[in-house]
Formats: sequence, structure tokens, C-alpha cells
Amino acid sequence: MASTPPSNISNSKLILPFKTRFSISLLSTLSSFCRRSDDTINRRLFNFIDRKLPPNPNPVHAVSSSDVLVDPTRDLWFRLFVPSSSSSSHHTITKLPLVVFFHGGGFSFMSPASFAYDAVCRLFSRSFPAVVVSVNYRLSPEHRYPCQYDDGFDVVKFLDGNGDVLPKVADLSKCFFAGDSAGGNIAHHVALRVCQQRLQTVKVIGLISIQPFFGGEERTESETRLKGAPLVTLDITDWHWKVFLPDGSNRDHEVTNVSGPNAVDISSLDYPSTLVIRAGYDPLQDWQRRYYEWLRKSGKEAQLIEYPSMFHAFYIFPELPESALLISEVKDFITNQMRKERMTE
Repeated sequence: MASTPPSNISNSKLILPFKTRFSISLLSTLSSFCRRSDDTINRRLFNFIDRKLPPNPNPVHAVSSSDVLVDPTRDLWFRLFVPSSSSSSHHTITKLPLVVFFHGGGFSFMSPASFAYDAVCRLFSRSFPAVVVSVNYRLSPEHRYPCQYDDGFDVVKFLDGNGDVLPKVADLSKCFFAGDSAGGNIAHHVALRVCQQRLQTVKVIGLISIQPFFGGEERTESETRLKGAPLVTLDITDWHWKVFLPDGSNRDHEVTNVSGPNAVDISSLDYPSTLVIRAGYDPLQDWQRRYYEWLRKSGKEAQLIEYPSMFHAFYIFPELPESALLISEVKDFITNQMRKERMTE
């Protein structure tokens, strides 16, 4: 995949396996029933259809998992994934990168226990390999901005001061933030907070932004052209921004339109090298490219990878070959960043 693709992604026909099309249709229908016109969510219905898995200390697909409570007053916890191959022998420990992951769902849906994200983080942990921390942040509209960013940053601070909750193989000085969709947005803003506040042991050396959820008052070319795209439409994104942002705000808020008129100046910050991933049938692709270009203009290291024939959240569908390719691309990014970091030590 090219790291600096052209501004207009190909309009190749979207051809998907029946299993994928069925899953998308079911997910779209059920989530639309859960979003109410009065800007609330039918939590009982969504929790009924959102299949959740418990943590498992016994390796499943070569990865064990456990849940760690950070703050019971706001149900702040994370699911910890550790590859079984990381167990030490003869007192020799091979250090693994730490990946702090923020799940997608429009700030409003899903959790680390959701079947899709449990599977994704398990795959990440096994494939990279890495110790993965998947953050359970509060959801909108019950909890609006900045709750999600507060929760994300507080988990990072917790890890910074309580590294003993992690296995000895976890290298806190080789930390990556990762997130998809709304999770990509959260990863960006938590990274900003980390840049602005000194941490003791956690050092973020890379950010993996998978189809991040950004937007603005403007209607971009891809948003208007891809009105019937799978999973994401203007009506859906508008709804999620409305129930997430503070009352009285519009979509040019600094946390939505990160490169827009209210953008934060990051030129003087030690912002981590960033991998941005976008897809040809994702209406958000123009905002994602602007994010990438803004990072570069701000003097930050950034790479852009595209999947012209894919759609928003494609990588949670393991039957698609592009899902495996994305894992490979992310693994290469992590390996390269770790190599650069070792060269500077």
C-alpha cells in the first residue's frame, strides 16, 4: 500500500462476501433501532444484541485476558490481553510493546468485552505480538465530552503509576496508542494530553489511527458522494456528534474538526509518529486525509495507508483479506517505530 496516496480514492465497485453483507445489514438495522429521535439510546436493547465475552485467564487463540478495575465509581476498567508465547523461561524475559486501545462505536456503543473488540484485541496481541490494554470508557449521550478523554487519560496515568498490574514482559517505554473510528479520535486527544503532561514510565512512541472519526460543519466530497455507504452515513455521524459534543457546540469544535478553525497548535509538542488508515468507501475519508496532512504540516511524522475497495470498520470482519493485510501493515509500523526508538537509546 502506498504511504502517500492521491487525494481521490478509486470509485471501484464495492464487492463483499455474503457473510459480510449480512453482518453489516444486521448491525446497521439493530443500531438504528437503538438510536432514538430524542437523542437517547435504548441501552437495554443494545446490550441484548451486543454479545459480550468474559475475560479468560486460560489462553484462547494463544492469548489470555483479564479485567483490571481502575475506578469503580465510573465503571472505569480495562481488559488486558497477554500473548501466551510471552511467558519467560530460564529467567529470560523478552519485552513486548504495550498497546493501549480505544474501541470505536461513535462514542456511544460497544466495550472491550464486545465480541468484535475482544477478538480484535486478541488478534493484535497475538500478531504483533504485544501486551494490549483495551479501555472501557464512559459512553454518550449519558456521558458527554470530555468524559471519554478523561477516562482514556486516567487509564494511562494509572498504568504510569501502577505498572505492576501489567505482566513483566510489558515495556512501558515502548507504548503505542491505537483506536478505530471514535477510538481513533480518543487516541489522538489522549495523546495530546500525554504530550502536555509529563509521565514517569509510559512513553508513547507511536499512534495507530484506524479510520478515525473526525468531522466538521463542512460537507466534504466523500461525505456527499458516499451517502449509501455501509455502517456510516451523514445522518448517523451527525447524530453521534450531537449527543457527544457540549450543548451549543457545532462540528467545528476542536475535538471534532482537529485541523479546522479551532485546531490546537501541536507544532511544539512531542506528538508520536502516526499511522493513519482510511478506506475508499468510508464517507469520513476526506477528514482522515486532512488529519494526516495537518500532522505533516505541524512537523510531525505521519504515514497514510489506504484500502480503496474497503468500507468503514472493515477490519473487524476477519473473512476479508484486507483485514489480515491491515494487521500486517500495523505490525510493520510497530516494528519500525521500536527499531527507531532503540537506535536513539
